[in-house]
This record gives sequence, C-alpha cells and structure tokens, in this order.
Amino acid sequence: MLYLRRLKATLQGKLPVMEQFVAFFESLTSLQKVGWILACLSLNWVLEFILPMFKFGYKKWKHSLINLFFLLITMAIHSAFGLVTVMAVEWGKSNEFGLLYLLKAPDIVELIIAVMMLDFMAQYVVHYCLHHNKWMWRFHMIHHSDTKVDATTGTRHHPGDYITRELFALLAVVLFGIPFAYYAFYKIVTVFFSYASHSNIRLPLAIDKVVGYVFITPNIHKFHHHFELPWTDTNFGNVFSFWDRMFGTLHQSDPREVKYGLDIVDGTKDESIPYQLWIPFDMSIQSANKIVTDDKDAVAGSAS
Repeated sequence: MLYLRRLKATLQGKLPVMEQFVAFFESLTSLQKVGWILACLSLNWVLEFILPMFKFGYKKWKHSLINLFFLLITMAIHSAFGLVTVMAVEWGKSNEFGLLYLLKAPDIVELIIAVMMLDFMAQYVVHYCLHHNKWMWRFHMIHHSDTKVDATTGTRHHPGDYITRELFALLAVVLFGIPFAYYAFYKIVTVFFSYASHSNIRLPLAIDKVVGYVFITPNIHKFHHHFELPWTDTNFGNVFSFWDRMFGTLHQSDPREVKYGLDIVDGTKDESIPYQLWIPFDMSIQSANKIVTDDKDAVAGSAS
C-alpha cells in the first residue's frame, strides 16, 4: 500500500525528484520488467539486422528460443532472490547496516555509489571468479559455448551460474546497505547493457573508443567470447569498462578477429539444451579453458 501511495503522489507531482525515483523503482511490476526486456531485445534485433558485425548461417529464431529458455529459468531465480533481497534491505534498514548508512551522503551520491558497487561486485568480481574458480567455471561455460553470439546470448546462463551472480548481488546489497529502489534501478540498467554488449552489431571504432572509456561496448565484450585464451579471460565488466582498466583485464583490438565458441566443448551442440545443462557435470570436459588449439569447428560466423 505504501508503494501505491507513493506512486499516486509521484503521478500527481507531489514528491521531490529522488523520492519520485525511489517510488517508481520500488513499485516496478513484473509486467513492466518483462516489457523492458522485450524492448531491449527488440532494439538490438533491429540493430543486428541493420548493422551486423558477423554474418551467421543460422536460424535466428531457433537460436533465440534456445537462449530464451535459459532466460525463463533466470527470471524464476531472480524472482526468488528478489524476495530475499527485500528482506535483506529491510534488515539493513532496521539495523542501519552498510556503507551507505555510515556515509549519510546526498541521495544522488548514494545512488551513484550503489550502482558502481553493484556493478563491481555483482558483475566484475563475480565474473572474474566464474573464470578463475574451477567449479564456477564449469557452470559459466554454457554462456561461452554459444557459437553465434547475439543479443540473446546475454540471457544464456546455467542456473548454477546465475545463482552465483545473485548471491554476489545480495552480498553487495547487504555490505553497502543499498536501498531496494537502487538495486532495482541497477537491474534495469544491467539488462540494457547485457543485451547491448552481446549484440551482433558493427559499432564504428571511433564511437567505440570514446564510449569505451567509461562503458562496456559490443566491440569490447566480443573479445571475451573468443573461443580460446587469452582473450576469453579479459573484459569482465558489464556496465563500466574502468574496472577492467583498473585491474589490467581490458583488451581492445579489431573485433573482426574474434571467433565465437569454446575450445573445450562440442560447438555443434550449442543449441542442445540437455547437452548445455549437463556440461558442468560432464567430467570428460576439462574444467578450465587452458588449451589453445587451431580447431575452428566451433566457429559459425565470418566477418562481414
């Protein structure tokens, strides 16, 4: 009821700007969230049609449905963690626990800090761990096994992978005392960047260079999906590129040199859901992508 009263006051223009912001993101409905996902996907699909980086010989709808299957799973996981996050936020508020409660900074400063810390812990740090921890990597391989990376690849996460990401996000919320509205805002932002950074679009290098000083661009993230090391273990960021710059994990060159897939899994089964779900438990698959080969069978596209 409090959310509804705030929303009504927002529509009537009776709340200050930041309170309107909080009211809006605290009261986001599931329908609005799904609408945002569809809007981001649709925009990137249009751009992929107009400005493709690679020409894939594949059935786009079939490929998309496979990745959207994983999206349905992650949405269910996110909904469950959303409830836990609400409880964590309320606990933090009751106990004034977290960095933001100590700082007592202006709301806009707290929002910036919250977004940056969520991006650091719930994206960069966990992503780095997913590549460097043996068992985390086994679950993360599914995301990298896609040989035709496009916007829908941003939704391609094994349940074990996504649960790990949500745990890191929950940890960030608790440690920094992040309000639920700020958390919800970041989730909206990260949806946009997840689809945009994976999209198969040809971004002019001049624009990429300027935007890439602060944000992760499609060109930057493409190297992360190269089929072998060392590029696979670079460019871990999701929203901000300066984390990779700060910690020496940024790589930039000609994105047309990228070849998608993963050198330790069967690239011909990247659209087999049973095979993908079983990858973490298949002990015949090596647990770290440390082999560099000349096998190009996993590559499905060529630069246009």
